[in-house]
Formats: sequence, structure tokens, C-alpha cells
Amino acid sequence: MSVRTRFAPSPTGYLHIGGVRTALFNWLYARHCGGTFVLRIEDTDKERSTNESVQAILDGMAWMGLDYDEGPIYQSDRLERYKEVIDQLLDVGQAYRCYCTREELDKVREEQRAQGIKPRYNRHCRDQHNPERLDVESVIRFKNPLEGSVQFDDAIRGQIVISNEELDDLVITRANGTPTYNFAVVVDDIDMGITHVIRGDDHVNNTPRQINIFKALGEALPIFVHVPMIVGGDGQRLSKRHGAVSVLQYRSEGFLPEAMLNYLVRLGWSSGDQEIFSLDEMISSFDIQDVNRAASAFDVDKLKWLNQHYIKASDSTQLVSLLSDRLKDRGIDVSSGPPVDDVVSALRERAQTLDEMADKSEYFFSEFEDYDTKAAQKHLRPVARDMLADVRSRLSVVEPWSAELIHAQVMATVEDYDAKLGKLAQPLRVAVSGTAATPPIDETLLLVGKARTVDRIDRALVFIDRRMAENA
Repeated sequence: MSVRTRFAPSPTGYLHIGGVRTALFNWLYARHCGGTFVLRIEDTDKERSTNESVQAILDGMAWMGLDYDEGPIYQSDRLERYKEVIDQLLDVGQAYRCYCTREELDKVREEQRAQGIKPRYNRHCRDQHNPERLDVESVIRFKNPLEGSVQFDDAIRGQIVISNEELDDLVITRANGTPTYNFAVVVDDIDMGITHVIRGDDHVNNTPRQINIFKALGEALPIFVHVPMIVGGDGQRLSKRHGAVSVLQYRSEGFLPEAMLNYLVRLGWSSGDQEIFSLDEMISSFDIQDVNRAASAFDVDKLKWLNQHYIKASDSTQLVSLLSDRLKDRGIDVSSGPPVDDVVSALRERAQTLDEMADKSEYFFSEFEDYDTKAAQKHLRPVARDMLADVRSRLSVVEPWSAELIHAQVMATVEDYDAKLGKLAQPLRVAVSGTAATPPIDETLLLVGKARTVDRIDRALVFIDRRMAENA
């Protein structure tokens, strides 16, 4: 059997972390088995589906490198096919028209609740020979078996048994003629030859309904694989406060797709104690049987740790391009500072995201408006003024502007004052960068440049003088 998997998102919002992991598991399993990965866009809900959401899905898949062998296939292009299958079910008595109004259905549910009965459709129109009502547009319902049970072996959860008495006659075509999810997905999976339905375990309750439709159409069942949900650190369903935002938001915040893939594959799947996986290793090792049954917790700090690993390991040319683009997006002229590759070399060990690297790069290329308040209060104090003034004079005549000569002048100043390096290096950092955290001081000054270094020390001296005057 040639494996065929599919990712079938609805374009009613952004492509979030849970959806991307589902896509990744489908993609990996198809690649592992030498099979086919299909992208299907389930866009029959015209009121909620948008072109912007479709594009977000396509962009997210492209950024993650999850290429598809077939698709995107749009359900909205297949409406005639769904109608054809509906007519087939009507002809053989496996479906029927229902003319019950919303008010009538609500009344039945209220009565059922009052009697302590699980609310469901009472099958009022199921066996009526002529239920047509000219003033009501009908829906079409599937005639679910009344007896027996649905049994299937989930590749992760094992055997699942649901009594048909728990299932009602679900609507398979709305009054406006569009198919509902549980019906359309079955027709799609049959027509597209899907062998493995890998999706979130929030679909477990849908599966028995879909299985009965498969059987009514006389088709073989795919293998069902329900992947446990992703939760936040508090054990609650993943939400925006936990990081359940668009995957493209992570791109904009400076995460690398390699890190995101590595992180997501480990959310619910493992291969021994290995944490870091290349793409080839993921493909060769991934087996759907190894996915855990328990929910997985999303941990942004772990993602950042992985992202930092990939930043350290990334090709310098790639990082230079990514950082340059990010700085340009902020309106910064990268030609107005040191070579970007030198900045990348200085910061790649110090940044967890590209956004953080850009934040820490700005002062190399443009002036900063204010000092970090805590850093300035702690380090730009009168006690540091004389050393700053002295090192400013020494640095102003350094030629050529090299890390070795910068280091020599900084150390000479420290020795003259019989002080430790930090007593000068920290005020100097704040003076030239606005913050107290930078690369080694000689490397920092080298990248800032001689003219900017001298000008910024002058600015810091003015700041200290003003502070002294205010406290006098």
C-alpha cells in the first residue's frame, strides 16, 4: 500500500501551532514511507473562510518547508462531486430530507434536556414518505444505523468503540446546498485515496460518524491516527496566552523554521533521548506508532533554546541576509555601520531570536534615543566620570582602530586608576550602547566605530554632569 496523507485546514483564521504540528506529522510520515502528502483547503464555510486565511496557510507551509505533492485542492471546487454523492445516498435510502425548522429543533432539545436525555435530533423526518413543506428549505441528513456500534483501531489510542445509539442523523448538506464537514471530508478522503488520516484528537468524536458514511458508500476505511492535543504549561488547552499564535508570528519574531520544525516534532514524539534532529534524521526516524498518547506542553523557553542552537549552527551568509533584512525593515541603513557579518559573529552566541539580534544590533548602525534607566542609574555615576573622560582621550588618538589597540587603552586606563576592568567596562558599555549587556568591550567599541565611540562618551559625560548638577 502506497501511503497517502493529507493536511486539511479550514481557512477561517491563522495557521497556528497545533495545525502546523499536524501538517508536520502528516508530511513526515509520507516522506518516511516514500508516500504522497496532499494539501486540501476545506473552504465550504463561505461565511468564515477568507482569502487572507488561505494565503496565511500557504505562506506558513512554505516558511516551514512543508512542500506538498498534490494541491492545494479546494473543497469549494468540488461542490458538484459532493452533490453527486448526496444524490447517490438519497437514491439508496442512506440519506433523507429533513424539513424541521430551527424553532422545532430547539423545542425538541429543550424537552429532552427537561427529561434528562442527551439533546439530539429525534429523527422526525427519517421515515416519513412525504415530509415536504413548501415554506421550509430542507437539509439532508445521513441515516445513521440505529443498532450496533462503530469500532476502529486508532494507531495511537488503540481500539475505540462507540454505540450507534450515541450518534444522531447528522446533517450532511445544509439548506443552502453546501456540504458539512463530516460528509465532505469522507468524500475527499475516498476520492484522494487517503490511507492515513492523521489529525488532532479533538476529532475523535467525528470519526465514528465518518466511518458510518464510509461504510454506507461501500468504501474501505483509512487508518485513523488521533494526535494528542498541545496544552500550555498550566495544563490548559493551548491559547494565545500560551503562544498559540500564527506560525507566521514566530517568523516575524525571529524564529528559524529549522528550530520550529525540531521543536514541534518533539511535541508528542520521541526517538530515544535525542533532542536535536536534522530534517533527514526526522524523516528517517519518524514513525506514527511512536507518538505519545499524553498531551504535550508548549514551552516557549524550550523553543527559544532550540532557536538559539540553530542560530549558532546556521550558515553565516544566511544569518547576515536575515539580519540585514530585519534591520532594513526597521528603517536602518546597514551601510552606515560595520559589516553585518562582523555583527553576526559578535551576537550569534548572545541572541535567542533574530528579533533579539536585531535589537542588540541597532546601536552599531544608528543613534539610540535614551539609556536603559537602570543601567544608567547604576553605571553612569560621578565616580565613573574621570575614568570615562580619560579613556575618551586615549581612544580618540587610537590609530588604526583595532580591537588590540582599543583593549590596550582600556586596560591602561584601568591600571592608572588601580581599578578592576568592570569599573570602566560597564560605564563604557552603557555610554556607547545605552545598555549594560554587549559583547566584550573591545569588540563592542570596534564595531561602534571610533567617531561614534568618542561622540557617545562625550554624551555620557554630559549626562553625568547634568546628574551631578541636579543632585548638588
